[in-house]
Amino acid sequence: MSDIDIEVAYATPEKQVIVSLTVPERTALIDAALASGITNEFEGLDLSTSQMGIFGKVVPEDYVLRAGDRIEIYRPLIADPKEVRKERAAKARESKGK
Repeated sequence: MSDIDIEVAYATPEKQVIVSLTVPERTALIDAALASGITNEFEGLDLSTSQMGIFGKVVPEDYVLRAGDRIEIYRPLIADPKEVRKERAAKARESKGK
C-alpha cells in the first residue's frame, strides 16, 4: 500500500487553515482529519459534530480518501439561507413601493 497526499481545510471569518499531509491509501476522512491536528488551531472545533466534505460535497466520515482530495470542515449555518432570501426580497419590494 502506498501513501497519498491530501489537504484538510477549515475557516472562520477571522482565520483560514489548510493542512497538507500524507496518509496511507484507504484512509477514512475522519482519520485523516484527526491526524491533521487542525483542531489544535481552532478553539471549540469538534470533528465529531462537524459536517465534512470533499471539494464542496458533503460525504460521510468513513469516505475513503483519494490522492489530491481536500477535506473541508463546515461550520454550522447561523441563518437559514431561504429565510435570508425571503427577507431580502421583502426589503426590495418595500423599497420599490416608496
